[in-house]
Amino acid sequence: MPTLASLRAFEIAARLGSYSAAARALNVTHAAISQHIRSLETHLDEKLFTRAARGMELTQAGHALSESLTEGFGMIVSGVQAITDERTHRPVIISTTPTFAEVWLMPKLGGFWTEHPDIHLQVQPYMGLSNLRSEGIDVAIRFGAGDWPGLDVVPLLMSPFAVVCSPDYTEAESLDEMGDLNEIYWIFSEFSSEQYAWGNRIGMDFKQQDFRELASNALTLSAVRSGLGVSIQSRVLVEDDIASGRMKVLYEGDPEGIGYYIVTLPGVLSPQVKTLRNWLLRNAEDVTTVEEIETEISEESDAP
Repeated sequence: MPTLASLRAFEIAARLGSYSAAARALNVTHAAISQHIRSLETHLDEKLFTRAARGMELTQAGHALSESLTEGFGMIVSGVQAITDERTHRPVIISTTPTFAEVWLMPKLGGFWTEHPDIHLQVQPYMGLSNLRSEGIDVAIRFGAGDWPGLDVVPLLMSPFAVVCSPDYTEAESLDEMGDLNEIYWIFSEFSSEQYAWGNRIGMDFKQQDFRELASNALTLSAVRSGLGVSIQSRVLVEDDIASGRMKVLYEGDPEGIGYYIVTLPGVLSPQVKTLRNWLLRNAEDVTTVEEIETEISEESDAP
């Protein structure tokens, strides 16, 4: 039987899509992850990953094992929680990116704690794509187009994207004034894939273009404030920087369905999780949309 450590290392590497991301998640070295997976492949006499142009890809056997392990670890987490915690007393765990937590969520949480002092909320800032079931997460706020099969998804914020820089970086007031876009120092977070979609909207193919990649979006924003380059960001994350003059907008594009979504596991939500979800919706900027969504949710809950 393979070791639990090797199975866990493989499951996380498969879910996050790279050995490096798995190593960071488990706080071990890249070599340790590689050794665990080699040991597992030897035991199974099957290749689980193959090398591809942009990293590692799962083989057919790897896909099958990954799905089984994700479900299995999720059942373990659920079983342990059922024994050790009363659901009404365990904290409500919310996962989102560190930058969204810092810029949007944390400044508003004081209001939640005042309104709901009986609900213990645990915020887990995480740069990767959390697996709600296997990691015991009640609510995730994810950025994207809302297309996550097998999960319940509700729009929270549809934010335009903005190309931003420090006023010290350039005197130009728009991308048109910047000249050759390939000569710009672009800066992104290594866990962000949104720049590829947004880049196409401004005529840039970042899969073919060199750019500076930092370990987190918080570092990316700090670099932009310091005048080190230009980045494409969700406008909601840089609104305060723009208002204060620390950043200026060179270009802004419509969200077109791209934004922040509240994501939960399918099924009946606990009263605490439902309270948190509705509070998030009330604190979103688009109040009309929020009211429509809450009405839809209420109608769905009342349906036979």
